[in-house]
Amino acid sequence: MKADNRLIVGLDVPTIADAERVVNDLDGLATFYKIGYQLVFAGGLEFARDLAAEGKHVFLDMKLLDIDNTVAKAVENVAKMGVSMLTVHAYPKTMHAAVEAARGSDLCLLGVTVLTSMDAADLADAGYRDDPATLVANRAEQARAAGMGGIVCSAAEAARVRGIVGSDMAVVTPGIRPAGADHGDQKRVVTPADALRAGASHLVVARPIIAAPDRRAAASAILDEMQTIQGR
Repeated sequence: MKADNRLIVGLDVPTIADAERVVNDLDGLATFYKIGYQLVFAGGLEFARDLAAEGKHVFLDMKLLDIDNTVAKAVENVAKMGVSMLTVHAYPKTMHAAVEAARGSDLCLLGVTVLTSMDAADLADAGYRDDPATLVANRAEQARAAGMGGIVCSAAEAARVRGIVGSDMAVVTPGIRPAGADHGDQKRVVTPADALRAGASHLVVARPIIAAPDRRAAASAILDEMQTIQGR
């Protein structure tokens, strides 16, 4: 897989106009974009359809979690949009409902394990007894059993997850920060090279690119680093 198909640029911006500027700035470099809540509630669903119609890959990061029927109906509609990836929370019932709804489509369903903004103390506050690595591993096993297309996890857990899910499932890692970059609100971060070495199939990068003074230069540097690892 080419590096530009493995780099997912997070369009974590407030307006469609801002998102269009990012896409235009990265024309010819990036082919894969993540659209999450911030942009969805500013017209991002239609923008996702437009990007897909232009031949771009779109990762719709909705982290669905609801009763089975509601999740299934949502997944059925998302599958008609032409996007490439969709996230659901990695609860077994939710994943099974989503997989059945997406059957026969090209939509890759990703199970969200533990957010990269959370550490062991955050999980304890939320009532979980497991540490992040253990909870991620358990949910990866459940995602594989449910027939999901992949997992979203910190690159810190990517090697363990890759060992659980095998070579066919996607391992998508947010919280990627080039060496020396500000971590922001992320707590379990890894460099692009280390994420690929650990077994990640796709890297999600937002602020280090979209907030850079020169977005093309920032994206090019990350792609060069990824290509170097892939070429080994």
